[in-house]
Amino acid sequence: MKKSDQRISVVTGAIQGIGKAISTRLLEEGDIVIGLDLNEEAGASLEEELDRFEFLAANVANFDQVQQAIDAIIGRHGRIDNLVCNAGITRDQFLLRMTERDWNDVLSVNLTGTYNCIRAAARQFVKQRGGAIVAISSVVGQTGNASQANYAASKAGIIALCQSVAKELGGRGIRANAVAPGFIETEMTAKLPEEVRKAYLERIPLRRPGTPEDVAAVVCFLLSEQASYITGQVLGLNGGMYP
Repeated sequence: MKKSDQRISVVTGAIQGIGKAISTRLLEEGDIVIGLDLNEEAGASLEEELDRFEFLAANVANFDQVQQAIDAIIGRHGRIDNLVCNAGITRDQFLLRMTERDWNDVLSVNLTGTYNCIRAAARQFVKQRGGAIVAISSVVGQTGNASQANYAASKAGIIALCQSVAKELGGRGIRANAVAPGFIETEMTAKLPEEVRKAYLERIPLRRPGTPEDVAAVVCFLLSEQASYITGQVLGLNGGMYP
């Protein structure tokens, strides 16, 4: 593949779990992938491990840091073709025990962080009259969940954000979609107590958790030419636990 034919793909939260799987899949498809994350040590290690992977340290909750990273990418590569907003955190707590910080931290990273990244990249997308955005939401953003009011609100907001961006920027050739995973086997879910894990699996008709690679496959499809007429949509990836 000629360098001029390689897509420039930006992935946030790219260092582990779903983000790493997405980055790896995009690299397999021939993209140049720029990962944004806070973990500088792990980012540098991954940069050495993976060919065509570049790392930039940035806190997605800080617009100035995101804009600086996007500007650096454009300065080096001249364009951005794809943006995957994957960075996210949890601060699970019952509503009456949830602190203001618990709420603000999750909304700042998950929802405001997604907004910051889309806003920072949008000017370049408009300039080049094209670009694809995929943001990682959650089945919890569609159904709600006890002790996850902050997380559910942030993920529901991501869906509405993508739908709004799709309508606002579609005329410029820019697509925006959300992926809503269910129970995915990651470092985070591996820490769940066995009884909680079992309860989740019993709610899944396929009777197994999803994998980061399952999510990566769907994300890469939505970024591809095969999905060129898909925008403003939410693609569920949950083994049937929610239609």
